[in-house]
Amino acid sequence: MSTTTYAASTASTQYVETKSARFAYRRLGPVGGVPLLLLHRFRATMDWWDPRFIEALAAERDIILFDNIGIGYTEGDPLTTVDGFADGAAEIIEALGLSQVDVLGWSFGGVVAQRLAVIYPEQVRRIVIAGSGSGAAPGMPGIPERVLAIQQQPESSLEDVLYLFYPETEAARARGLDHFGRVQADMPEGAPQVTQDAAMGQLAASMAAMARPWEDVVLDLKAITAPVLYAGGVHDVMIDAYSSYAAVQELPNARLVLYSDAGHAFLFQHLDNFVRQVLAFLAE
Repeated sequence: MSTTTYAASTASTQYVETKSARFAYRRLGPVGGVPLLLLHRFRATMDWWDPRFIEALAAERDIILFDNIGIGYTEGDPLTTVDGFADGAAEIIEALGLSQVDVLGWSFGGVVAQRLAVIYPEQVRRIVIAGSGSGAAPGMPGIPERVLAIQQQPESSLEDVLYLFYPETEAARARGLDHFGRVQADMPEGAPQVTQDAAMGQLAASMAAMARPWEDVVLDLKAITAPVLYAGGVHDVMIDAYSSYAAVQELPNARLVLYSDAGHAFLFQHLDNFVRQVLAFLAE
């Protein structure tokens, strides 16, 4: 284990040119081995990763955060398809001169990670899917109306995001307040936000992915030969945990971890435990 501390707040924003955009990215951790590329959630820039989560991963792994085309620090017209987001991820992987990466995708980022593995299998060694899914599996509960309403708002209150990410228990709420407090304390002054146009492009891409026939989704899942760690919270109101269970049944090489007292942000509610799970999985 590395004894060096890699602070998310001091990681410099760098840029790399591709055919489509000037991508903004940050890189932390010991260089060497296969880097871990992080794909973020709906309405988030790379500033919105929990700094303690990033620092814990970077203690052992070469970590790359980035903003996709039209998001945050990376300019460009907003993307509107999952394939477009996967293409963007593939471009920055190539532009950084990487032959292969491990990928951790949270929420919408998990949808993109799986598509990346289907379109560009040679670029992906191992995949971690956190609080995400692959489509509307038969029997999967629908998305609550409150979730859909919050997703379409230009801005969300603290109570809104706590509802989306954490169960309504005192313990979970306390962890949620800690998480958002760390993120806000680490937020750079003048940090760009996700525009409403970019957010609606993400939402359109997500809704189109959910609307695909399950038979087509299964074909994609069966095509992913890289080992996959699926993880989620049982009380996820955004992407029901059943979606994870359904996906793992179709993936050739996968395992499933569910946290019984957590929701969409289980990875921060149980940060230390989940980081250990991720590092152990990637080290296999």
